[in-house]
Amino acid sequence: MLSRSRIAVRQLRTAPTVRAISVWSNVPAGPPDPILGITEAFKKDSSPQKINLGVGAYRDADGKPYVLPSVLAAEDKVISERNDKEYLPITGLGTFTQAAAVLAYGTDSKPLSEGRVAITQSLSGTGALRIAGAFLARHYPHAKEIYVPSPTWGNHIPIFRDSGLEVKTYSYYDKKTVGLDFEGLKKDLKAMPDKSIVLLHACAHNPTGIDPTEAQWREISDVIKSKGHFPLIDNAYLGFASGSVDKDAFALRHFVEEGHQLILCQSFAKNMGLYGERVGTFSVVCADKEEKARVDSQIKILVRPMYSNPPVHGARVASTLLTDKKLNAQWLAEVKGMADRIIDMRSTLFDLLHELGSKKKWDHIKNQIGMFAYLGISPEQVDQLAREHHIYLTRDGRISVAGVTKHNVRHLAESLHKVTANDA
Repeated sequence: MLSRSRIAVRQLRTAPTVRAISVWSNVPAGPPDPILGITEAFKKDSSPQKINLGVGAYRDADGKPYVLPSVLAAEDKVISERNDKEYLPITGLGTFTQAAAVLAYGTDSKPLSEGRVAITQSLSGTGALRIAGAFLARHYPHAKEIYVPSPTWGNHIPIFRDSGLEVKTYSYYDKKTVGLDFEGLKKDLKAMPDKSIVLLHACAHNPTGIDPTEAQWREISDVIKSKGHFPLIDNAYLGFASGSVDKDAFALRHFVEEGHQLILCQSFAKNMGLYGERVGTFSVVCADKEEKARVDSQIKILVRPMYSNPPVHGARVASTLLTDKKLNAQWLAEVKGMADRIIDMRSTLFDLLHELGSKKKWDHIKNQIGMFAYLGISPEQVDQLAREHHIYLTRDGRISVAGVTKHNVRHLAESLHKVTANDA
């Protein structure tokens, strides 16, 4: 007969293990990122005809990631200088931020010449927007809501919500015309409470690729001024939209000339291809030097607990491209080359659709600008493109035109023609 102690040991050994409840057991699963989902589906597709039009990064004529030759030359120059790896100041590399401001605001900018633009280096455009949201939530005295266009870049909404702002929308995209709802936009601007914060895309609107004309920008400026609204300008594609920095900077420079005290969020991910380097700026147009000094101090207070100071290598590369005359000229030519390739792909796709006999109007493909285009097709047609033709894009019908090449544009045109055959 077993002793009581041996029986107890056996019971302990055979008793089911009780697992402790995890500290994180109540954390819900978040929704999958739609762009990453497209990429995963694309990777699993074994078809040689497959096309990924979801990724928001430039691709060369062969559909490969592209490093600008001017960037490589600037990087070689930076490396040869054998700089130290010390921390940058909280507001970043001064030579870079000053050159970035001149690029955006212009060489004859009055606020720059008067020394009243507060500027800091940021973690690309996303980081600039996050600083903007925090700065406005803390210091803008008139409202704690921000109005963004409908639709807008998907990350705008969580950035501003996480910054403590309430996000609202204004009319922008007209489904019927696959163009700008200009009258709806103006109506909404007029209906907003006075002194509202309004987010504007400087050029190459993401995701639609639809920009106001210069005349329309002037009207938008007038309405915003009459209502006392505050413009927050997101400028992620300077020079990359039309191929001309000056043309793409029109809205920003016009607003400044009209006296708007605005905030600018600037990115060098697209126009320099510095995606992983995270190079950008956040700047505020102030009333005078004294106000600029106070704003500078508050920017430092915001940035210090966020990430302390920005990374140095990408800023040195960007600074070199902006200040070395020879490399700057080379870079501007390469930016134009990228923009021209995208414009050419738009025209080629448009021409092929007509050559195939499509009855659907496709003028919007050529009228839109920048990396992205709204095709004006339904979510079901998007699904059909993936299922039957191995073409992957977001369900709202947005494509990255940078993913269209001379090798795949005919397959894209033929596939679009087939899935839209019954459209008017």
